[in-house]
Amino acid sequence: MKVSVENDTMTIFLEGRIDTSNASQTEKELLSAVESKPSDVTQLILDASELEYISSAGLRVIMKLRKSFGENISIINVSPEVYDIFDVTGFTELLTIEKRFRELSVEGCEVIGRGFFGTVYRVDPETIVKVYHAPNSLPMIRNEQRLAKCAFIKGVPTAISYDVVKVGEQYGSVFELLNADTFNDILIREPERFDELLRLYADFLKTVHSAEMDADTLPMARDIFIGYLDVISGHLPDEQCRRLKELLLALPDDLHIVHGDFQMKNVMLVGDEPMLIDMDTLCTGQPLFDLQALYVTYILFAEDDPNNLKTFLGIPNESGEPIWKSIMENYFGKQMSELAEINDKIALAAAVRFLYLLVSTDLKNGELGEKRIKTAQRHIAELTDKVDSLILQE
Repeated sequence: MKVSVENDTMTIFLEGRIDTSNASQTEKELLSAVESKPSDVTQLILDASELEYISSAGLRVIMKLRKSFGENISIINVSPEVYDIFDVTGFTELLTIEKRFRELSVEGCEVIGRGFFGTVYRVDPETIVKVYHAPNSLPMIRNEQRLAKCAFIKGVPTAISYDVVKVGEQYGSVFELLNADTFNDILIREPERFDELLRLYADFLKTVHSAEMDADTLPMARDIFIGYLDVISGHLPDEQCRRLKELLLALPDDLHIVHGDFQMKNVMLVGDEPMLIDMDTLCTGQPLFDLQALYVTYILFAEDDPNNLKTFLGIPNESGEPIWKSIMENYFGKQMSELAEINDKIALAAAVRFLYLLVSTDLKNGELGEKRIKTAQRHIAELTDKVDSLILQE
């Protein structure tokens, strides 16, 4: 019986059949492996990718193993036939048991979006898959599925993954989106629809912000930003950090939905209906926290890199400011000339998040990284003296 140990996890690979003819020997081998485990092992995984069948005698072995090791046991890569046995006998309610993932190739597939956590591919006209960068991304995928369902139940049109697949050594979430395109790609293909698309986009943003979650369902964006301050504190004077924390703490609790990364590659048009994808940043809070992320995407990333929008979004480099202006005017129903104070508040929050993204990732590296950090610091210094509240509208 093959056994591997990595960090705090022991993995035992099950093979063939476990039935009355070999249950006793299998039990001895499993218990022996557990008894000889390193002291720092706290998780046990049974990899059932080569397990063809398990009888009631084999199930009793699993129960004895659970009693010996504890409850931190999971069984993965289970075939549909073996999973049915676990399910009908109630084992799926006692242990974490995951079916074997079907394998999917994205070779030659169109890339329709890239983010910090994954890349979204169009597999065919009806299907997209988000492939996560980290090889140990299953908890992240499960969490995003949970968040999407939470939003959907509250009336937010969102794509919900119906399958999890293996893509090489990575995992992906599969979504069915019939004849869907991102707002970003439609804008590239049909620039003459700019005004129409941005109105629809801003209206959808307001629709999302009108939905409220139940208490303690999602993290609050305000608290996430306060956590950012701990990361960037070494790059700002103490007085600025204190002032930023005061501004954030003054924001009231708010259970309205915030997507967290509402840029146009994460909003799809399915027929005539906008729909959200990429829900791993979902939280609650004021509209400020979605608008600041859009400011980061369309203004700050392009500020020191004039080719940024074309390189990463495929849109003309000069379109960033018109997009931002249109979002603001359609969202608030006012001309940009009347929105200077609100714009300053959004820009300050955006500079905080931008600095966090820079110093906490590889974006800080190189000449461009250093330049962007200085730009973010400058914006924060200028705006903390101007902004007296982060509440956008009283």
